[in-house]
Amino acid sequence: MTRMLSPAPNFDRLAGIYRWMEMLSFGPWLGRCRSAFLDEMRTPRRALVLGDGDGRFTARLLRENSKVLLEAVDNSPAMLAALVRRTGKDGIRVKATLADLRAWSPDPAMGEGGRRYDLVVTHFFLDCLTTDEIEGLVSRVRPYLAAEAKWVVSEFGIPEGWFGRWVARPLVGLLYWAFGWMTGLKVRRLPDHVSALEKAGFRIRRRKRWLGGLLVSS
Repeated sequence: MTRMLSPAPNFDRLAGIYRWMEMLSFGPWLGRCRSAFLDEMRTPRRALVLGDGDGRFTARLLRENSKVLLEAVDNSPAMLAALVRRTGKDGIRVKATLADLRAWSPDPAMGEGGRRYDLVVTHFFLDCLTTDEIEGLVSRVRPYLAAEAKWVVSEFGIPEGWFGRWVARPLVGLLYWAFGWMTGLKVRRLPDHVSALEKAGFRIRRRKRWLGGLLVSS
């Protein structure tokens, strides 16, 4: 029996203002987190970017890596349109796919003739899923990845100690409440994306933290 999905959150209304919301709340820090491992993304040739919102990271990746072919998947038509516009002339190397990533699977053709992704990027997207939903997504994507593929993740974190209890946890809770109100997002706690990726055979090679561990890229 197929499990029925709850309605997907609607980020369309945020497409035009998301950049300014981000700057007003975290300044340049989310951008720095997204670009933390950009130096390792200049050699991949087929990238899968999931939930990049208005496409600022996607556009930068395409500028830094002039050879990469990229598939961007998002469930928001407005966000995906903003991403395509932002890529400009580099958009000829982008395949834009509108889909609910809780159920999406790669095109089976990606597993043929060596056409496998060697890079997956999820910046501040996995926190919109539950741990089980991440495990399902990873299991569907994993067969379409090259043996040496990297999966780069940027996410919020709740560090140990007083900062985590009194600053990070309440702030993350406030963000969930705000996005739930604005988009209908049902998730209310950070998932364990690390364990979900480890179950699929991934291991953390490098990790960087900002703002006392509130932001983490790995």
